[in-house]
Amino acid sequence: MKILVVGLGSMGRRRIRLIKQYNEAYTIVGVDFNQERRTLSESEFGIETRARLEDAIKNDHPDCAMICTSPLSHSALIGECLKNKLHVFTEINLVADGYDENIRLAQDANKVLFLSSTFLYRAEIKEIDKRVKLHSGLQSESQSESQSEPQRESQGGNLNYTYHIGQYLPDWHPWENYKDFFVADKRTNGCREIFAIELPWLIETFGPIRDIFVKKSKMSTLDLNYDDNFMVFLEHESGHKGMLAVDIVSRKAVRNLEVVGENLYLSWDGSAEGLKYMDIETKKEETVRLYEKVDQLDQYSKFVVENAYYDEIASFFGAISGSVQPIYDFEKDKITLDLIDKIEASDAKKI
Repeated sequence: MKILVVGLGSMGRRRIRLIKQYNEAYTIVGVDFNQERRTLSESEFGIETRARLEDAIKNDHPDCAMICTSPLSHSALIGECLKNKLHVFTEINLVADGYDENIRLAQDANKVLFLSSTFLYRAEIKEIDKRVKLHSGLQSESQSESQSEPQRESQGGNLNYTYHIGQYLPDWHPWENYKDFFVADKRTNGCREIFAIELPWLIETFGPIRDIFVKKSKMSTLDLNYDDNFMVFLEHESGHKGMLAVDIVSRKAVRNLEVVGENLYLSWDGSAEGLKYMDIETKKEETVRLYEKVDQLDQYSKFVVENAYYDEIASFFGAISGSVQPIYDFEKDKITLDLIDKIEASDAKKI
């Protein structure tokens, strides 16, 4: 397997590190127009690099490509790779540019078009999903692999949840100015990225969205031309309801989830050790242990767990071999991005 990693910033280097963990025999070629990034990747990982995608495709004859550049560049790069018969993995896109065309190209070429949604691979999210569906009388996907549809078994009642995700934008990439990467652009802004990370798993776990109500504003002095905080009320078709607070203002990095029902209480602080449930019988809160070993890097907050990024890469290679069905795709992402568009455009009316 020969893999192009296109974009050698922090995410591209993360993918290279994890590919090497997955299979040291794979050949990796980095692609980036920035000479400093190429030199760093060559030194750090011992790989060859190219300045241009066309040269890498022509000279290195890769099998697949991982698109790790800024989101607004994804569509053209994905299309170029698919036209050259490469399987493609892409980081979250944040915009739906070129979706229909690239879906068609992948189908015509019979190639995998794999879209990142890392939180769907988090062990904590899988556990929350399982417990919510068991409470609601629905088996999770992992429990009903042999069944075409989840089976309703019992009714535990509807659930409410509150979920706050926030971190001060200049702290996201402390090694660079927030104006110098894609979150400064209104089309790929910081709040939009948070929504794109969180909504796929919320929809998968609690069900499709029936209705939303939004309050938003700009409350910081950051040099941005978009709203920096949102309060969103979500009503799911299942009857579950949620309050979702998203901001890029909080000086403390926070990810606080609380799920409440008559027979279920869950809380999660975003960390690998932070998922807890209330034992109804003993009236005690218990920690859910999910990891034998947690892979984390010092430069990121405690919320960033490398295990999920690794599992996502393994799923991509499994999809190429035909042994794995991707759990997220461009069609599902169209729904997510349309919902984000409505949230951002909302004037505090029901939509």
